[in-house]
Order: sequence, then structure tokens, then C-alpha cells
Amino acid sequence: MFANTKAFSGFAVDDLQKARDFYAGPLGIRVTDAAGLITLQLAGDRDTLIYPKPDFTPATYTILNFPVGDIDAAVDELVSRGIRLERYDGFDQDEKGILRASDGPPIAWFTDPAGNILSVVQVP
Repeated sequence: MFANTKAFSGFAVDDLQKARDFYAGPLGIRVTDAAGLITLQLAGDRDTLIYPKPDFTPATYTILNFPVGDIDAAVDELVSRGIRLERYDGFDQDEKGILRASDGPPIAWFTDPAGNILSVVQVP
């Protein structure tokens, strides 16, 4: 039924302007506005809708992953742009906040202004 449908993802925030400023500013993503919503114009034609939700509660899991070739460089750049990396109990993250597990790719987490969890993950 949906095999040829161009689906898209979306997530909620409590403040669209703060979200717009964050995604367009420090993250450098092209953001468009329409009908009281914003859309992240992500590479690979993977547009992602962001919508306001008055009784918003952030997810407790990663909602958006940014693949990078060099996680150390990506983390350094995020920090230089004022973004704080998250640290989680039970994860052996290094001094930069990067998890370098033997059973998965290096990954580091940060949040948007609404508290949504995002990551940078190193891919080959």
C-alpha cells in the first residue's frame, strides 16, 4: 500500500521559534516555515517536520541521528557552537562524552531546546 509513498518523519517541541533557532543556527540545517510548522531540509531528501505541542514532554530516546565520518571532529564542533553533550549512567563515555563500545559505532548525544535527544554517530 505505501511501498511508493514518500513518507516523512516528524516530532514535537514546546517552542517552534527556539527549535528553528537551534536547528538553523548551531546545527546549520536549512529550515522552512509553513502553516505554523517548520521543516528540517535534511540531506538525502529526508525532510523532517517539527510541530508544536502545548503539553509537550520530550522523548526519553534518540529521535534524530546525524551520521558523521569523524565523531571527534563533530563533537568538537558541536561544543565550539555552545552545545553540551549528554552523559548517561551506565554508559562508559569518554572525556568528550563519546561512547566507544566494542559492539557498536562511536556515538554521542545532545539535546535540542525542547529536550529531545539527538546524536552524532560515526559511520564508515
